[in-house]
Amino acid sequence: MSNRGVTPEEFLRIASVLPEVELAQHSEEWVGLRVRGKGFGYFSEARRTAQIKVTVEERAAMVGEDPEVYGPSWTSGRFGWVEVRLDRVDPAELTEVVTEGWCLTAPAGLVAAYEARAGLTPVKDGSGR
Repeated sequence: MSNRGVTPEEFLRIASVLPEVELAQHSEEWVGLRVRGKGFGYFSEARRTAQIKVTVEERAAMVGEDPEVYGPSWTSGRFGWVEVRLDRVDPAELTEVVTEGWCLTAPAGLVAAYEARAGLTPVKDGSGR
């Protein structure tokens, strides 16, 4: 369990390295993460949590495997947002979750260009990408 937890600054750095990420004040407490105008996450420094877009199936697996780190959040269509407790999450896992949320939201061409630059194998999300 060592090497767990990220600071608010580390969380924002993880999110901000993805292409075209915009941070916008969503409410007094929450900062929204967007790519080309579409939201894929929210962050609250006061609560030390983030809400990240994942699939409903991924959310169920994450919450079931590590309920001390991940909690259920709202559901929107085929997406099941997950609450991430930043003081308990492994930084590498958080990077994967944030990147996947971005991939589920960004336009297919932007995702393909990012994956090609990063040398990643494209991940299909069921949307035809």
